[in-house]
Formats: sequence, C-alpha cells, structure tokens
Amino acid sequence: MATFVIPTLTTRRLIPNPVNQNPYSKAARLRTERAAAGRPAAANRLGSLGLGITLRAPVEGDFPAYERLMASPRSRGMGGPYDTKAAWGMFCHDLACWTLFGHGALMIDLRTSGECLGQVGISHGPLFPEKELGWLLYASAEGFGYATEAAEALRDWSARALGLIGLVSYIAPDNGASIKVAERLGATLDPKAPRHDPDDLVYRHRPGGSARCA
Repeated sequence: MATFVIPTLTTRRLIPNPVNQNPYSKAARLRTERAAAGRPAAANRLGSLGLGITLRAPVEGDFPAYERLMASPRSRGMGGPYDTKAAWGMFCHDLACWTLFGHGALMIDLRTSGECLGQVGISHGPLFPEKELGWLLYASAEGFGYATEAAEALRDWSARALGLIGLVSYIAPDNGASIKVAERLGATLDPKAPRHDPDDLVYRHRPGGSARCA
C-alpha cells in the first residue's frame, strides 16, 4: 500500500518526516481531523517559519475556504472561476501529487491563531509541462509576505530532499501580486519555457534565491 510522506519544517528548513503515514488509515484520519479542528498532531503538523506561519498537510476541512476562493473572481489568474466539481478535482490533485511524485500542496497556517491563510505547493502531471511551484492566499492574508516565505521554504526543501532544480511558476500577465512574489523569490522570466497557455509568463526558480518579503 502506498505511503504518504509529509515533510517537516524546522527553522526555515524542510526535512523528511521520520513518520511515513498511510493517509487512509484510521489513525491518520484521526490525526488530520484533530489538526483541522485546531488540535495539532505532531506527525501531521509542520514547524514554524520566520513570519509566524506553519505549513501542514491539507485536510478535508480546508476545502470550503478553498472552494470559495476558486469560485470567486480572485481565481481568474488560475483559469477560474471554477464550480465545486472542478475545485474539488484540483484540491484532490494537490493531495495526490504527494503519492505520485513525492511532492504536493501544503496549507499555510498562522501560528498564533491556527487560521488558514492559503496554500503553497509543487504540481506536476499532464497539465504541467514542468514541475510548478505555486501559491494562493485568501484575501485577508495578502500583503504580509506569507506566500513568499512559504514558497521559499518549499522550493529549497524540494531541491535538498528531491533534487528538484529549476522549478517554474506559470503566472497570468495581469496577476501582479504573484509576479511580485516570484520576483521576491529571485525567479526570472524564461521566455523559451513550454507552457499550455501561450499568454502565461513563466518564471524559473533557483534554490537559495533571494526572498524579500516586502
């Protein structure tokens, strides 16, 4: 049976979790349900980052807020708005990537309150010409540097743990907020990179690139 390996983040470093969880086991479901209810479980919880945020595995309880974002005009930069069926498919894709590729999505929580601020992840599969580093924030979380901090941590962990060098981010030209995040991360435009949407800008990342959370 497949195992689900969740990384652990400690002082700006992501390291492999020594606990390999089967996400379909009863114990794993109980741990994730407690995490979603605001009772962190050590094996499912990820360590803290410099801006007071924590990265953790997604749980079913994260979907309603995710669905609302995907149904709103804020999702236009990601090809939206999306109905519930499409949003659920994308949410499940983010989880499936962990089993299929060893990387996927993590939710971004505010450490002090446990409020979920958004998501960061590395996607792959037939819809992505290359492995993509992506992020999304809910409206109340924008402007504090959370996306930059989370994306920097996941980018650098993927280079160390998985040897992923040169991740890309596909960004709509009118998505100024995401363009600023990519630039703060030190990513540069790659006009020759393949893309499904010819209008997308493709930013290429390098491990250890400067992150300026302005």
